[in-house]
Amino acid sequence: MGKRVETISSSARPGRAGGESARNRVCVARIGAAHGTAGEVRLWPFTTHADAVAAYGPLQTADGMRAFEIEALRPGKDFLVARLKGITDRAAAERLRNTDLYVARERLPAPEPEEFYYADLIGLRAEDNAGKTIGVVVAVHNFGAGDILEIAPAGGGDTVMLPFSTAAVPNVEIAAGRIVVDMPPPDPPPPPYTKEGEGGAGAAPKNAAAAAPEAEKNKRP
Repeated sequence: MGKRVETISSSARPGRAGGESARNRVCVARIGAAHGTAGEVRLWPFTTHADAVAAYGPLQTADGMRAFEIEALRPGKDFLVARLKGITDRAAAERLRNTDLYVARERLPAPEPEEFYYADLIGLRAEDNAGKTIGVVVAVHNFGAGDILEIAPAGGGDTVMLPFSTAAVPNVEIAAGRIVVDMPPPDPPPPPYTKEGEGGAGAAPKNAAAAAPEAEKNKRP
């Protein structure tokens, strides 16, 4: 059975790994386009239950300079329609497009056992069973088939995607700042290229050039 991730996520995504801001605040929603002419906005929540976004009190912008209180919330087609206190016309609502909204981490409910906030996973050190550092968790994704950790290798290079399952991530220690991972073996190298006439996967057959004219000659009457 895979681990569960509470999808209140910091992956909406002002920051990737680490940092006090990423640890202390969680992005719970993003404002979309204006909706109608009275100042309402489309709202895309990142909470497991969409309407829970209104339960956390005033929500701050990424820079902490503004806070918005949700006065009313109703379902839209595939989003929520929100009325924000102090936003009374379409022009003001449109200026908020693509604004991420944050809540202080301590205002969120404690997750259940084997349930984790995205924000708590990002920045964790990834180690193997022997305690060797593999890398750092820089993001959590879900493309429809389950949660996936994106890990930046300690030695640099391309990030690695790892299923967030009990088999692949047998241990999560938030307080210790680490996870234990069982990394899949690397892909085998491609077969070596061999020169013409030496045989092997990349070789041309011997006497291929000579065989072609002979075959062509045999076709003639």
